[in-house]
Amino acid sequence: MTQAVRFLLGDTPRELHTIDPTQTVLQWLRTEARLCGTKEGCAEGDCGACTVVIGRVDAAGRMRYRAVNACILFMPILDGCQLLTVEHLKAENGALHPAQQAMVDCHGSQCGFCTPGFVMSLFAMYLEENSPSRQRINDVIAGNLCRCTGYRPIVDAAEAMYDYAWQDPTLAHAPATASRLQAMHRADTLELSHDGRRYLAPVDEVGLARVLADYPDATLLAGGTDVGLWVTKQHRGLDVVIYVGDVAALQGIDERAQEVVIGAAVTHSDAIAVIGRYFPDFGELLRRFGSTLIRNSSTVGGNIANGSPIGDSMPVMIALGAHVVLRGPDGARELALEDYYIDYGQQDRRNGEFVEQIRIPRLSSDEQFRCYKLSKRFDQDISAVCAAFKLRQRDGVVAELRTGFGGVAAIPKRATQTEAAIVGQPWNETTVAAGESSLATELSPLTDMRAGEDYRQLATQQLLRKFFVETTQPEARTRILEEAANV
Repeated sequence: MTQAVRFLLGDTPRELHTIDPTQTVLQWLRTEARLCGTKEGCAEGDCGACTVVIGRVDAAGRMRYRAVNACILFMPILDGCQLLTVEHLKAENGALHPAQQAMVDCHGSQCGFCTPGFVMSLFAMYLEENSPSRQRINDVIAGNLCRCTGYRPIVDAAEAMYDYAWQDPTLAHAPATASRLQAMHRADTLELSHDGRRYLAPVDEVGLARVLADYPDATLLAGGTDVGLWVTKQHRGLDVVIYVGDVAALQGIDERAQEVVIGAAVTHSDAIAVIGRYFPDFGELLRRFGSTLIRNSSTVGGNIANGSPIGDSMPVMIALGAHVVLRGPDGARELALEDYYIDYGQQDRRNGEFVEQIRIPRLSSDEQFRCYKLSKRFDQDISAVCAAFKLRQRDGVVAELRTGFGGVAAIPKRATQTEAAIVGQPWNETTVAAGESSLATELSPLTDMRAGEDYRQLATQQLLRKFFVETTQPEARTRILEEAANV
């Protein structure tokens, strides 16, 4: 087994043999690397002051750069990666990078605390995209919060940075960087120990099954956008962490004739274009799933396995008829996604099992699908209610209806009684009214800081009616979906 975390800090190779497995990248940068341009604002992935850029080699051997939250990213995840901070942007002669110079010229900074984070988000966009739309810029910086300037001058800077004459050294050195990182690639499990804590990162499913058998009570880590908060906010000590993000078999997307199969370790940023192509509404909803910084780390399988009653992807996939594939000591087993959730915090995952993939049936030509997210903010907010509906009609009569709801029960929920009340009936006002009455008795929403029971109850009924209006009156569409399939 490998027993050191190896990565590039800028262009400098680093090898860490003794490290706390749950030390965050932000903590390490500020206290050990003494690179203090990266700030701590919220320590939960909300404000973006801690934004750094991670470079990884993709399956084609090319460098890919993504901006992420350093405050909830554990240091061992950097193994085999390049870490770039705001200190690495300026040229050897001291010239500012266009992302920095544009912020100066467009007056995009006042107190300056959030500025390094904004710069790093713009820097990642500069490396990966050419001439992004204003909407795309807004999406990219939605996870970076500024309390001084407002956002117009920052958006102006994002547009202006492409106009500067600049030979970017990161892009120029990318082929050499990819070669250096490939030389660090390991073919075995990374194993770290520190003060009684262990971190294991296998590279294949055989290794993952082996370490799960050895440590059946371990915390499984994927993107860390939730587990990271267990450490930074709840101050929990995680005795054994098993990281699944290096398992190659969990990282692919297979676009088949009848279904889309997504590996559990695929990030939402990597999945959104494919999902948006086949399920435009779902792709649009994912634009509101956390922020770009969160989506660059969070994984499809992690959100499924987490099982939060307010998670957005589960009710949508339940309505689509998705199945989850679990792999364990006895091989693989597949079950409908709604059957995976048993009770609050309890899923049907046996000892030694892990989520391997999610299988989503493609829509047929006679199926209509919509999903809806209600929250207080458009960007980076948890849903009060998330609802999804899939409908198939035959001669004006409902042949099939599938529903999915989040935020209305202890688990992501399918309203089967309401579905039964509607199937076999004409798709009309009378049937929808009967469906609304059924939802009023079938769902028992909770009251919390996001919404009250009465609001949620009414919202689920009104979203069913909205679905009816949109599927019978095409002119009543309320969303623009072009962006979802092109990010």
